[in-house]
Amino acid sequence: MSPALLGGLAVAGLACAALPAAVTLANLRAFRPAPRPPVGGGLPPVSVLVPARDEEQAIGRLCRDVLASEGVDLELVILDDDSHDATAEIVAGIAADDPRVRLVKGKPLPAGWCGKQHACWQLANAARHDTIVFLDVDVSPAADAVARSVAFLDASGAALVSGFPRQLTASFLDWLLLPLIHFILLGFLPLARSRQDGSPGMAAGCGQLFVTRRADYERAGGHEAIRGSLHDGVKLPRAYRRAGLRTDIFDASDIASCRMYERSADVWRGLSKNATEGIGAPATIVPFTLLLAGGQILPAVLLGVGLATGWNGWPTWTIPVVLAAVALAWLPRLLEAVRFRQSLGSAVAQPLGVAVFLAIQWIALVRKLLGLKTAWRGRPIAPQ
Repeated sequence: MSPALLGGLAVAGLACAALPAAVTLANLRAFRPAPRPPVGGGLPPVSVLVPARDEEQAIGRLCRDVLASEGVDLELVILDDDSHDATAEIVAGIAADDPRVRLVKGKPLPAGWCGKQHACWQLANAARHDTIVFLDVDVSPAADAVARSVAFLDASGAALVSGFPRQLTASFLDWLLLPLIHFILLGFLPLARSRQDGSPGMAAGCGQLFVTRRADYERAGGHEAIRGSLHDGVKLPRAYRRAGLRTDIFDASDIASCRMYERSADVWRGLSKNATEGIGAPATIVPFTLLLAGGQILPAVLLGVGLATGWNGWPTWTIPVVLAAVALAWLPRLLEAVRFRQSLGSAVAQPLGVAVFLAIQWIALVRKLLGLKTAWRGRPIAPQ
């Protein structure tokens, strides 16, 4: 390569790496944990709502975790979404021993609805309390998780808040890819601006943990407003903002953990199913590819080429530029590994993780353009 091209690539890598590094440094201060609940109570009663489909392996543990909650009066409502295993029987047995637990039988899935959105909409209609917590089965909340999440809702002044649990990993691909949830969130969404700018495009959330109030949920249209979406983590906060309501997010890694997948194949399918409603959307995939590849893959490639060639033919000034780009590329992941108790090995493998992540986004987009369908939890999913 010519010296001019090497220099241009080095500068491009530095610029693309500097953006998420700078945003992450600001966001690590703004992305705060949920506060302690008021001393002596004061929190409203809460309906914890959990959609469940074929969850016999996890539903008992989830019920025990929620029922062990401290500092808040709650009901736990589980919707059995046409399970083909013992999910309903397990919940019914727990409900027989604890009146705080209710089992709701889900209605048949209507045309045009995603299964989870339909289940959550039914749960909201079944809730007895005005403060609502939507929780995924694979989340393991600590004893103070519900109380602190509701306390954050009250303290934030927002109509909808979402917590990001610590992501546990069990296979190579989730070890490699799931830490990117925090990297992309904190590297490309300026939280201070998001809290001031009410536009839907600045919304963010995690579908694993939402907290809201009934009146605000109904004003935003609830899950009915996103009935066909596969990505409630993005779409539900946007629905609230379109209704003129504020949304916010918080660090839930100290009060909840989540194991989404057990196998690498599940990770690939899980990240693919809603890719085209986020980064893999036609309008966003090209700029994000340039930013992520330029800032997270290119510096490592340039460093490897430079070391392999002894920097022969490189302009002298490009060497510190490449080294700075490499440092900025890895800085956010290393900081996040410490803050959120992630694997340092996964952070070191950041260039590979980003490459695989981008491959998933592009493959999902191609499948959408070809009109191909996939399936999730036994249901066919049409391309969005």
